[in-house]
Amino acid sequence: MTTTIRSKGLTKTYGELNVVDRLDLEIEAGEVYGLLGPNGAGKTTTILMLLGLVEPTKGTIKVLGLDPRRYPLEVKRRVGYLPDAVGFYDTMTGRQNLRFTARLNGLEDFEEHIDSLLGLVGLGDAADQAAGEYSRGMKQRLGVADALVKSPSVLILDEPTTAIDPEGVIEMLALIQRLAKEEGVTVLLASHLLHQVQTVCDRVAIFVKGKVVAQGTPHELAAVDKGTKVKVEFRIDGDPAKARQQLESLPNVGEVEAGKIPGSWVAELEAGSLPTTVGGLVAGGADVIGVHRLDEDLETIYRRYFEIQEEVSA
Repeated sequence: MTTTIRSKGLTKTYGELNVVDRLDLEIEAGEVYGLLGPNGAGKTTTILMLLGLVEPTKGTIKVLGLDPRRYPLEVKRRVGYLPDAVGFYDTMTGRQNLRFTARLNGLEDFEEHIDSLLGLVGLGDAADQAAGEYSRGMKQRLGVADALVKSPSVLILDEPTTAIDPEGVIEMLALIQRLAKEEGVTVLLASHLLHQVQTVCDRVAIFVKGKVVAQGTPHELAAVDKGTKVKVEFRIDGDPAKARQQLESLPNVGEVEAGKIPGSWVAELEAGSLPTTVGGLVAGGADVIGVHRLDEDLETIYRRYFEIQEEVSA
């Protein structure tokens, strides 16, 4: 895989406040990478440094092999950017707004490309409608098309679904996935919306108070936790009530419930205690039917890291 965005020790300080604190990132070509954190966590400042719009205090950055501090114009030519507050000329149509952007970028023979982009973002039927008549979701999709006018290799989206209705959110997330999987665009998505990041991102960095406290796939982030849970389904011969009581009496077993197979029980326990607990039950005559990992959702993982950071700062 080719690394499209790399930062090492990236830091931005205003006075005594570290807005971004020693950020290490590696984002591969064609992936959707999420910067997940609350408002004020430093996501937008990170994006502005990647684009060469804000000077880092220290650290290194490479975007498509270029240092944005030394080659800001070249980076901007190759990176599309949708800010959290996108704006267009309301009296101009969607198509006219894209033409304006194409001319600003020195492009020629762009009409066919603009038609293709309007179709890609689902605005083909509204292309010649005034942008001032667009809904917020339509403007966001026009913003994606605007960022794609110059055919960038990297697309950076800052809170792209804010204030969009549920249907618009679904369309936006589907578009992001299509851009990465079908068009090969690398997407960096900054958001505070947990479920949406989990839905579309291949990997996630949890951003709290300017620091990345964890990064990886949602599955990998869950695996970091020593308290990861598993569910084990057993069949124990004899009185069902006694079998359940036997499971519930074990020190590492949590909730116990009836299994789908008649006469079976499903016990929740910590992954670390799996060999000892299961080994003891099997030695006592129990049959193991299956073991299933309980992956936490991203919200649970995020809240845990956020709470840990809060405790450290207190």
